[in-house]
Amino acid sequence: MKKKISQCLYSISKFMKINLKHAGSHCVLIIVSLISIFPFIWLISTSLKGNSENIFAYPPVIIPKDFTFANYSGVWQKVDFIRYFVNSMIVAGGTVLLNLILSAMAGYPLARMEFMGKKVVFFSVLATIMIPFQAIMLPVYLITLKLHLVDGYGDAAGFIGLIMPFAVSAFGIFLMRQAFLGIPKEMEEAAIVDGCSVWQLFWKILIPMVKPSLAVLAIFTFIGSWGEFLWPSIVLTKESMYTLPVGVNNLQGMFSSNWRFIAAGSILATIPILIFFLAMQRYFISGENEGAVKG
Repeated sequence: MKKKISQCLYSISKFMKINLKHAGSHCVLIIVSLISIFPFIWLISTSLKGNSENIFAYPPVIIPKDFTFANYSGVWQKVDFIRYFVNSMIVAGGTVLLNLILSAMAGYPLARMEFMGKKVVFFSVLATIMIPFQAIMLPVYLITLKLHLVDGYGDAAGFIGLIMPFAVSAFGIFLMRQAFLGIPKEMEEAAIVDGCSVWQLFWKILIPMVKPSLAVLAIFTFIGSWGEFLWPSIVLTKESMYTLPVGVNNLQGMFSSNWRFIAAGSILATIPILIFFLAMQRYFISGENEGAVKG
């Protein structure tokens, strides 16, 4: 009995030592996490406050005293929120689909095929990461106008104009190249011996093996496309074509800066991102690790 008690006490003391050893880093991480999530908590709090409550009161009140969901129903009823949501889904879905296809098709030859200027092409692609979109936005806009890819020439043209500038990215090409480099060459050799063509090898053998990296690319692309505000606000001229970020920003003028409605609209706009991330999170960690393979 005494031996069991001593073993139990030893285990507890060992556990406490391990926890105390990492207590400092854990505290720092908790504080940073709270600071990072505070704007989101404040947004939720503002969206749940009634008209009788001062949202700019000092000291700030996180828990609403006049608790209400009227702001959510107000936004839903007074603006064409469903239309904005559908537009965002079309743009984000098209952008994600094209990024997955084009990045995989560009990353595979850079990882597996040998051709003249391969390294030059790869490093040229990587160099574009350093160029912000704002620096090339004007020429891209002029090209879009010349090609009639704006909503003035129809909704389909407007959607294409929103999607095409972000149809592929250097980050996506790099990520997929690293994923293909992590696959043993013996897998390809065995598939070729079994009679697979290059396309069959690519679509039926390699693509299923890089699903985690595709999921990571899909998550980052979806988040970036869903939250894109600058490009749609420049290209779009018809309110019926607004995406959610542009539509939520439009609330500021329509309701004389009703911050409760703006907060509620912002919360509703983030829900699809959370759902998409939760649906893909099981691939996220393994996909990130695949991108760390040395090329």
